[in-house]
Amino acid sequence: MIEAREAETFERCMAVGGVAVFPADTVYGLACDPGSADAVARLYALKRRLPDKPAAVMFFSVDLALAALPELGRRTRVALDALLPGGVTLLLPNPARRFALACGPDPETLGLRVPMLPPPAAALGAVRWPVLQSSANRAGGPDARRLEDVPESIREGADMLLDGGELPGTPSTVIDLRAYEADGAWRIVRQGAMDADEVAAALR
Repeated sequence: MIEAREAETFERCMAVGGVAVFPADTVYGLACDPGSADAVARLYALKRRLPDKPAAVMFFSVDLALAALPELGRRTRVALDALLPGGVTLLLPNPARRFALACGPDPETLGLRVPMLPPPAAALGAVRWPVLQSSANRAGGPDARRLEDVPESIREGADMLLDGGELPGTPSTVIDLRAYEADGAWRIVRQGAMDADEVAAALR
């Protein structure tokens, strides 16, 4: 069970350029400040991930995510309200090129996450700092359902470890909403925690 003081420490860790292992709603993740080039480089090095691969930006409330992306159109904002929080990563148009370090080679596309936190991790809902988030595994390796499943080298290299118990273990479903504002079109890029029928029902 994550306590309120641990959530506060997590937020401070992000503020000073640290890297943390934490439980989301799907699998364990790595988090850092999306505006810190040094922290992002450390996170990618821990994963042994190529620096040109995009990551997601995670907010811990839908309101904070919407406030940070004021250029999103009305239809897209309604879709975010319908799908979030939940086990999805949404690919959104990013004309303002926000959170560029998370976007990889395409700065006009942003991956967005807002998790439906399980009860043991509910205290993280008070975190107001957005984080660059990626799964806490080596690139291409298995996802971690428990803190002890995170590779030892990652646990030793991180500045903070948060234990939220056992998670479902299925990564988020990646949904492309970049054309949604114009014509309501969407597609699933990676099947995961939310299946296509659930996505369609939410967006209907």
